[in-house]
Parts: sequence; C-alpha cells; structure tokens
Amino acid sequence: MGGKGSLARRLLVLQLLIVLVLLVAVAAVGLAQADRTIRATESRQMLGIAEDVAADPSLRELLTDPEQRLNLAPFATRAQVLSGASVVAIAGRDGTVLTSQHPDQIGRPMRLGGSTVTEGRAWVGAVDGSIVAHVPVISAQTQRISGYVAAEQVPPSVREILTSAFPELLVLLGIASALGVAGSLSLAWWVKRQTLGLEPAEITGLVEHREAMLHGIREGVIGLDQQLRITLVNDSARTLLTLPQDPEDIVGRSVHDLGLNERLVDVLTGTAAGSDQVGLRRGKVLVLNRMPITRGDRKLGAVVTLRDRTELVRLQDQLDAHRNTTDTLRAQAHEFSNRLHTIAGLIELGEYDEVRRYVSSVSAGRDQWQADVTARISDATVSALLIAKGSLAAEQGVGLRLSESCGLGPVGDALATDLVTVLGNLVDNALDALRGHATGRADWIEVELSQEDGTVRVVVCHPGPGIAPEIAEEVFRHGFTTKAAEQGGPRGLGLAITRQICVRRGGTVEVHNTDGAVFTATLPITPEVRV
Repeated sequence: MGGKGSLARRLLVLQLLIVLVLLVAVAAVGLAQADRTIRATESRQMLGIAEDVAADPSLRELLTDPEQRLNLAPFATRAQVLSGASVVAIAGRDGTVLTSQHPDQIGRPMRLGGSTVTEGRAWVGAVDGSIVAHVPVISAQTQRISGYVAAEQVPPSVREILTSAFPELLVLLGIASALGVAGSLSLAWWVKRQTLGLEPAEITGLVEHREAMLHGIREGVIGLDQQLRITLVNDSARTLLTLPQDPEDIVGRSVHDLGLNERLVDVLTGTAAGSDQVGLRRGKVLVLNRMPITRGDRKLGAVVTLRDRTELVRLQDQLDAHRNTTDTLRAQAHEFSNRLHTIAGLIELGEYDEVRRYVSSVSAGRDQWQADVTARISDATVSALLIAKGSLAAEQGVGLRLSESCGLGPVGDALATDLVTVLGNLVDNALDALRGHATGRADWIEVELSQEDGTVRVVVCHPGPGIAPEIAEEVFRHGFTTKAAEQGGPRGLGLAITRQICVRRGGTVEVHNTDGAVFTATLPITPEVRV
C-alpha cells in the first residue's frame, strides 16, 4: 500500500465505507419512521371507517332485530370496497362475528386483543400484526351497545417498503458514491500537500527515525514553537538542563516555566543572539546554539542544541593554572636576569659596596612580600597563589598588596580549592582591566581576605576604569570579562564561574565602583548547597 496513489485509494475506500454505513443507518431510520407513519395513518383511517359504519342508522336498526341480521353483509362489503381496508366485520352484542370478508371468521368471537370496545369506547391497536379499529354500535332506542364494528388493515412488510423505495435508494447511493469519490480525491490532494507528498508509511518511518536520532545523539536538542513552548526534547537535553525525565512533563510547557536561569532563558528565546552562547546550569558549563525554523515567510519556531563543555572548561582552567605558573616563572626568570645583569655591571665598574646594597635591597623586597603574605595568610594554598600573582603583577608593572585588615587562617582543602579559584579569577580580571589603561598614577591591586561568622570574605579592588553600572550584574550572568565588555572582545567564563562557585556554596559576589572597581565575594566555610 506504499505505492503512488495509495493514500487516495485508502481515503476512497474509507469514504465509501462511511457512506455505506450512513446509508444503512439512514435506511433503518427511514424504515422505522415510515412504519410509524403508515401505522398512524392506517390507524386513523381504520377508526374512521369503523365509526362511519357504526353510525349508520340502518345498521343500528338491523342489529336490534335478530331476524334482519342476515342483511348486514352489504354494509361491511361496501365499506371495505370503498376504503380499501383488508377486512370490515360486524359483530353482535355478544361479540360473535355476524358478517366479514373472511368466511372463517363468521360465527366466531371477534378478536379483541387489548381492545376496550366492550366498555363502550372506541379503540385502535394491533391485533396479530394487523392494525384494527373497534367501534361500538349504540342502539337508538335503548342507548345501549347492540353490536361492534371492526375495520382491519394489514400493514406493508419491510421488504415491501424497501421494494417500493428501491429506486430512490439506488439514486441516493449513486449520488453519495459520486460525492464520496470526489471528496476522497480532494481530501487526498489536500493531505498530500500538507504532508509534502509523503505517504502515511513514510511519515511513520520519518517519525520513528527522528525519535531514534534525537535520543541517540549526545548533544541536547530542544524544539520550540512560535509561542516558545517545548515541542520536543531529547534525553541529553533533559540531562543537561536537569529537567523531568518524563517528556510529558516538559512538552507543551513554556520556556519560562522550566525553572531555568535568566541567561539560559535569553538564549532559548532568542533574546541573546549569536553562536556558541555560554550558559551555566547546576555546575555544568553549556554551549548553546539557536536556529530559527522558517518556511517561506512564516516562522515555525526554533531548534536549540546544547553541548556540555564542563570538562573542557576544567581542562582550560588547569591549562590556565599551568600557564599562570609558567608566566610567573618566566616573570621571575626575566626579573632575575635583569638583576644579574645589573649586578654584573656594577661588578665590572668596581662598585662593590653598591652591589652589596642592591642585593640586600632586592632580597629584602622579595622577602618582605613573602613574609607579609605568609604572616597574614595561614593557608598555604592561598599564600602560594598570592605570591605567584605578585610576581606576575610586577612584570606587568602593577603592584599587588594586602589591605591593612587582611588576615586569614586555615580554611580546609575544600574551601581552599574554591577560594583559590575565586581569588585567582578576580585578580586576573583586575590585571586584564589595568592592562592598557593608564590611570595617571601608580597602578595597584589591593586584596583583602577576612574570616568572620563562618564566612570568608574576599575583596579585590583596583583603580582601573571601573564597571559600567548597566553591566554590573551582567558581567556575572553572561560571563563577561571587563576587557571584553569594554572592547567588544570574546566573552570569558572567569567571573561567571566565580559567581557559580559562590552561589553553589550559598555565598554571593558583587561589584561596585569606589575609585575603581571593587569586587566582593563571600564564601561560607560550611557550604549551603544551592541548585
């Protein structure tokens, strides 16, 4: 049934079956109505015949005279011939038939059935399948019942009704068949257009293949209609966005009702345009691409693909950590090389006392920074990070210093890991902001670490250009770096990951401007895990 025109044939057969069923139903209803109409008409007619015969004065006189009862036959015969009734019978007061067109009825009791004629009332009903009317004959002298008149008609059978209506039914069947053929062909043509010429089996195959592919690929796929409602979602998308596993709980719902953060909603709805949009969802770094679906000039919806880049970002963070270590070593090597050249030049000039003072000054400066950091920061991991960042900042010509109130004790391995990530990202963000921005005075980055009420507070400030108020919150949601926000560069993930870590632990991160940008992050020592 998959060949050309099979859809039209199926629709034609279906239409003809429907027409046939309808015709049978209409015929059954019509026969029932015709039978009721015939019976009602015949009942009225038989009652009228019986009443006319019973009202005849001559008949009333003959019934009162026993000797004249043999002359009753002409009354019954005349009424039967004129009316077309099957039988018109006249009975005496005792119910014995005196005359009838059926000789076997004469001398026998009249068939009364459920008749009430013996009570002096006319009656119409069915007796042995025939329509019978019974009317009492009232004597003019005594005003008492002197006899009965019965008019009987045998109704046509169903076969007779069908035979009489067969030509009309044949015409109706022909018209209905012609309309069914024309309708089925028109419907098949319309369905073909709507299904792009595909047969039902092909459509079923496409749906099955689509479902298999959607649930087989590792990338997440979400389909949206014009009203931004979910039309399809595969297993990977449900896992990446931590949505309910039952598709019936998702399909048909609006994007705004899925409990996603504002960034993901912006990408899914198309508010955030562009390729490879980055979003965060419960510890995962997702890359999203949205493609609108159109047909002609009409927008049908959109398809959004999602990829998990969490592992890639982790590897990138590790690479950045190694790169920072390499940059720090390179900066130290460069600084050490310059100092060696200086010492060598002083020795060649014979300035031994100056060499002695220079070496003491260099040693004291480096020892002072390391001593200052280790004295105030008890956690070795955080101290090592600040010492390394100090060398990196010095190479860039930026001073890294601790605030007067800075002080931090041991915090444990779990918090130290998060604290290093947050502090490193904030310091790197400050270095990026100061790079290429001359402030007219010595550039510096001030770091404050403090611990109180079970919370570690991190403050990083610098005299750079600051953060524009309109993007103060956006830098965390969208993963901007301050450099990208100002120069239109690519978006980073440092600040977004910083916010994610803080929120995940139940803390906060914010930025305001006070003689530059001031970033403040809080991390509870005991995390209050949030989704």
